[in-house]
Amino acid sequence: MPSTTEASRTWTVGKLADELGVTTRTLRFYEAEGLVTPARAGTSRVYDHRDRARLRLILRGKRFGMSLSEIREIVDMYDGAASSERRQLETLLARLGEITTDLQARQRDLARTLSEVGDVAAQCRQRLDELG
Repeated sequence: MPSTTEASRTWTVGKLADELGVTTRTLRFYEAEGLVTPARAGTSRVYDHRDRARLRLILRGKRFGMSLSEIREIVDMYDGAASSERRQLETLLARLGEITTDLQARQRDLARTLSEVGDVAAQCRQRLDELG
């Protein structure tokens, strides 16, 4: 749980984008999708601790290859009622299992491709040696 000082901290769109390693356009996109709702100070967006936490969850979901609807369900857990937490955690675990299976298959495919590349490179070297 953040301290009172941390909880009251705010970020501008530019500062938060820099901290998270994304563009300001990315943050505005997630706002337009309703995934975050920064406050306004005039025409400026002001992100609070809740927005920052949600954005970190969103970006993690994107890295995991989740769709926006899947991400929405997960980030809503951040604000969700305790009664729905079990279902949300079960949903997240199921999706993480699918992601793990997919990544393992990709890893096997990459290992196979690397092996093939090595074989072809060895054949090329052998042929070059034969050619003198």
